[in-house]
Amino acid sequence: MKLISGSVCAAQGFTANGVHCGVRANKNKKDLAMIYSAVPANAAAVYTTNLVKGAPLTVTKAHLTNGKAQAVICNSGNANTCNANGIEVAEKMSELTAEVLGISPSDVIVASTGVIGQPLPLKPIAAGLAPLAQGLSVEGQAEAAQAILTTDTCPKEIAVEFELGGKTCRLGGIAKGSGMIHPNLATMLVFITTDAAISPRMLHQALVTDVQNSFNMVSVDGDTSTNDMVSIMANGLAGNEEIICENEDYAIFMKALNTVTVHLCRMIAGDGEGATKLLQCKVTGSMTEALAKLVAKSVICSSLTKAAMFGADANWGRVLCAIGYSGAAVNVAKVDVAFRSAKGTIEVCRMGAGVEFSEELAKEILLEPEIDILVELNDGDAAATAWGCDLTYDYVKINGDYRT
Repeated sequence: MKLISGSVCAAQGFTANGVHCGVRANKNKKDLAMIYSAVPANAAAVYTTNLVKGAPLTVTKAHLTNGKAQAVICNSGNANTCNANGIEVAEKMSELTAEVLGISPSDVIVASTGVIGQPLPLKPIAAGLAPLAQGLSVEGQAEAAQAILTTDTCPKEIAVEFELGGKTCRLGGIAKGSGMIHPNLATMLVFITTDAAISPRMLHQALVTDVQNSFNMVSVDGDTSTNDMVSIMANGLAGNEEIICENEDYAIFMKALNTVTVHLCRMIAGDGEGATKLLQCKVTGSMTEALAKLVAKSVICSSLTKAAMFGADANWGRVLCAIGYSGAAVNVAKVDVAFRSAKGTIEVCRMGAGVEFSEELAKEILLEPEIDILVELNDGDAAATAWGCDLTYDYVKINGDYRT
């Protein structure tokens, strides 16, 4: 297993592109992305649990009932959510995409991200599809990664290489996500591709299993988006024996998938709206994994903890408070807390009570851009990790005038 350059075009047979078509007013911002597989691929996706869902999710879910897809079309700048003609527009996006690629509309994954409640105009998308398709290339993965962004400050890309049955396989992904991130069964917008051969059933199982410990453990602001989706296409061009059950190859595939998803999780959390720091809460010594997840997620979601981290304030009481209201059956009298960064580690709480520590060293540790919040429950062997970011003045500025 090794990291390689590229993302959604690292795997054989995939090309991509991104252009500005006019959905967004700013001509310097790309707003339409396409990913294409040279051959039909097995596919799977998971979606937001928000009852208010973007029309593209409804259309994509219907398209993937047969476990097949060959292309992704995604616009930024408009979520196509809560619109009377939303389904019609999403279906038309599929049809227009299929037309320029010469494939079936039912083999198109559709996604949109941006402002909710504003009609999505089809005219700029229709005009942009031909040049978008004509410019498809392996190098276009960088353009596609740019075109799906909204308030993100940077693209999010990764790819890995691994072996299945002596065949070299690759798996890569791009993601967008900066605000309105508090997923459940899915997250943000994430597009993953691989040339490994794996059946639709096992691909779906792999994705559903992975997100429980990756994207479901990310929170930026506690808001679950209406358009969250993670999709994956596997075109089998690596030539490995198709994975049809849980075996050694499946375990290797799962490791590759998790390597990519965790990397994207960290990038998304670290690029939270207005964020200056990536927070990682590692909970150990738990009776069960489920309990550890509750605790880790509660700490990451705590606005007071996030604000303390922004101020480089070692206010460990905020952490203990978040553990206390998490709903997890924790013996607080056993809990230890420490903060860690590239500058070192400092213990701030032992057995549910404060310990003497250097405020100067604590501040030095917490001024770093990546901070680990270490919680030891001293009650078992299970563990969990969650990712988030600090809460800054800029988060309010960005969302105070997001639409206007």
